[in-house]
Amino acid sequence: MSDAISRDPTASSSRQGQSAYLRLIIALLCLGVCALATQRVQAQQPNASVTSAMAETALAKANAAVIRAAYDAFSHGDIQGAMTAFAEDIFWHVPGRGPLSRDYHGRAEVLGFFGHFIDLSGGTFRLRVDDVLAGGDRVVVLCTESAQRGGRNWSAAQVHLWVVKDGKATVFWEYEGDQQGDDEFWASPG
Repeated sequence: MSDAISRDPTASSSRQGQSAYLRLIIALLCLGVCALATQRVQAQQPNASVTSAMAETALAKANAAVIRAAYDAFSHGDIQGAMTAFAEDIFWHVPGRGPLSRDYHGRAEVLGFFGHFIDLSGGTFRLRVDDVLAGGDRVVVLCTESAQRGGRNWSAAQVHLWVVKDGKATVFWEYEGDQQGDDEFWASPG
């Protein structure tokens, strides 16, 4: 009888069906075991997105510290100390149509810019940092600038945008609170 069963075509297809069913169950079990193993490994390792966010936060804090140190040095009259935060090839943009308005390239031109506005203000220029915001390689400084010139007092809110790469400021972009007022002040007779 066993010969008859083994030659019976329906018995053969039944065994093939059972074999396919067993392969499917084994495959599902393997997938389940793999999923559990993956969950266990992920639970033991920090999430990549969390790690990335932590690295970005650390970078932002470090870049903000570089810029804060430059402002602190500048506010204490240490121009050379402020200059150490700048890359050799820094790009510096001052908007408008006044005597200070243009693009400056490199530390030497930025140092010349500093000398120019200090001379124009008779050394009265002041800068107060109101807030520092940072994200990745960008640092935004909200500040208030003030000076005296030709018997006039001037004060204006400013936004300074910095790009910091490898611990050095590579780009500075100034946004004037009152562009026309700034241009008129700096162009007025001293």
